Amino acid sequence: MTAVFFDEDCIKHQTPTGHPERPERIERAWKRLNESGVMKQVEHKRPSPIALEAINALHDPKMLARIQTLVQRGGDDLDADTFVSPNSLNAALKAAGACCEAIDAVVEGKHANAFCLVRPPGHHATPVRSMGFCLFNNVALAAKHALTKHKLNRVLIVDWDVHHGNGTQDLFYEDGQITFFSAHRYPFYPGTGRADETGSGKGLGHIFNLPIRYGTKPDEYRRQFRAMLEKAAEKSKPELMLISAGFDAHHSDPIGDLGLDDGDFLLLLGDVQVVADLHCEGRIVSLLEGGYNLDALSRCVTEHVKALAAPKAS
Repeated sequence: MTAVFFDEDCIKHQTPTGHPERPERIERAWKRLNESGVMKQVEHKRPSPIALEAINALHDPKMLARIQTLVQRGGDDLDADTFVSPNSLNAALKAAGACCEAIDAVVEGKHANAFCLVRPPGHHATPVRSMGFCLFNNVALAAKHALTKHKLNRVLIVDWDVHHGNGTQDLFYEDGQITFFSAHRYPFYPGTGRADETGSGKGLGHIFNLPIRYGTKPDEYRRQFRAMLEKAAEKSKPELMLISAGFDAHHSDPIGDLGLDDGDFLLLLGDVQVVADLHCEGRIVSLLEGGYNLDALSRCVTEHVKALAAPKAS
């Protein structure tokens, strides 16, 4: 059975009026998940906050200290587009906690796979900086949790958000145990993710970047995605796969757009599922990153969970 991790505390992270990363993103998606009936086929799990020690083990402790200070003041800007409100720290800790508990559920065999409907997102948070709507790097914290608690040796992160996951790349650029594959619009924010960014030291060859130019046809996007995913999986031979599932490459997204539609995202997930079935008994933990058209996001999240929960063909 699929586990869906969601906590109302993630709705309470407030951003300024008109900001695209708004509470309604997951509020609307959660409502549609329940109205669709898919929540009757999965198990809803409410996460606990991640331990502060885990945050400080991955990120510079100054990041957490600064957010704590701003929360105590009632909230403020972290940078030009990243904000902290009185409830933001709890929301971020619950988001990261959800992703780590999803790792536990899947690796321990309690659930076949999991999806984390969380915010704030995480993949832009670097080792030393919160940025791009992201406070802490949820997928990176989850990957490290898989290594430290469960003693896994090989994890593959697949990031199809329209923006390059610069923070995730920075955190694992010299790692080697965690392989990172990102398909993203380029040139575009945050300016990283060139094909020649391939890792260094132990991580050399474990960073796979697929920069996609605006206007690339969806069929060509998916062809390139599948080809590089297979290369990344062959390099990693993963024991677990994580998805940074951003839906802002949707053609209707107000700040992204790579021309994809609802069905394209299902095909991307299908490619990941094929690789996961081949390498790691289908073990996937997926978590929400971007996606800022409320209708498109709620539809895509619902279909994503339905596909995760669908019985496998015998």
